[in-house]
Amino acid sequence: MRSPTFSRRTGRVKASAIREILKVTERPDILSFAGGLPAPESFPVAELAAAHADVFAREGAAALQYSTTEGFAPLRAWVADRMRRRGLPASPEQVLITSGSQQGIDLVARVLLDPGDPVVVESPSYLAALQVFEAHEASFVTIGSDEHGMRIDQLERALKRARPKLIYLVPTFQNPKGTTLALERREQLARLAADHGVAVLEDDPYGELRYSGADLPAVAALDRRAPIIYLSTFSKTLAPGLRIGWVVAAEETIRALTVAKQACDLHTGTLSQRAVARLLESFDYDAHVSRIRTLYGERRDAMLDALGREFPSGTTWTRPEGGLFVWVGLPDGADASRLLPEALRERVAFVPGAPFFARAPERNFLRGRLLRRAVRGARPPPRPPDPGPPGIRRGCRVRRFSGLTAAQT
Repeated sequence: MRSPTFSRRTGRVKASAIREILKVTERPDILSFAGGLPAPESFPVAELAAAHADVFAREGAAALQYSTTEGFAPLRAWVADRMRRRGLPASPEQVLITSGSQQGIDLVARVLLDPGDPVVVESPSYLAALQVFEAHEASFVTIGSDEHGMRIDQLERALKRARPKLIYLVPTFQNPKGTTLALERREQLARLAADHGVAVLEDDPYGELRYSGADLPAVAALDRRAPIIYLSTFSKTLAPGLRIGWVVAAEETIRALTVAKQACDLHTGTLSQRAVARLLESFDYDAHVSRIRTLYGERRDAMLDALGREFPSGTTWTRPEGGLFVWVGLPDGADASRLLPEALRERVAFVPGAPFFARAPERNFLRGRLLRRAVRGARPPPRPPDPGPPGIRRGCRVRRFSGLTAAQT
């Protein structure tokens, strides 16, 4: 059968390098550091099963009926209360339930962006967000980052020069680097957003997963004048298969996002929303998150210890205080994307860093014996290696503290 003629927009969207790699890593013989998958042993399976059964017993067919686009009211109320406890004033009317946080990014792009509008992103940045913005024909303004997150001095210059429509960032345990935006920079970012009237999309899927260091407030909590849209999800704390995320924003923004969502999928799954709302009535969510933090924190430490033991001179890596990612850098001259096929032959998978750059991809990246081969062929680094938390701009993302065990390192 002949395919129809695709739109110009379709031609702009590239296949996700991560998703293509994950197809290979589904093989049981592959040790994968590629996908940021939560540890399945952390999922509250029995509790979720009981919650679903309770919903069917009490609500029957209503749990399978169409629902409101904004989301199940008790679940919106729980999210609003959770956000207030984390310092972000919110009412249920300021919450929209989404089909995962990825849909939240897409809805914001639909509502805010016209073709050609400039979007500020970190370099490197979350790959799937870059895909969304490309699909909506945005142009990119890239801002450098270091061990303290996005460079706000560069952002301030870009705001004056490019007049962007949106700033996108993952300020806490960033994907892919694992770095966290420092408090002073958060305050500066919120002030700049307010002063320039530019929207900020604060993507926070990992904020609950802190293993060390002090909690930091959401950027959205720091300046009420700033047009900040906050986005989070249950995917990294309960289970990604639930496909439940949420957006918190001004009521006017929520209304616009709701209309955009009606054009996409009408509403997030009724059964999943009601089951999660029922679970949260009796489930100790904080204790559950605490257990995950302990589990993942031990695995992060095992990963960092292994990097220190096994990686050769000239490599660098971040030391995240939470989240799921480590960003590993190789000396100039090494190209991780060329090593990936060889790594797969060794039954190990990783994600090359180049796709995470909106512009001028940097390709130096990786692990183990293969890494030593790469480094032998590269020219020496310009300075002595530093295994601390540098602002690495050349790297591969080593993912999955969640699925790592000490034996696997």
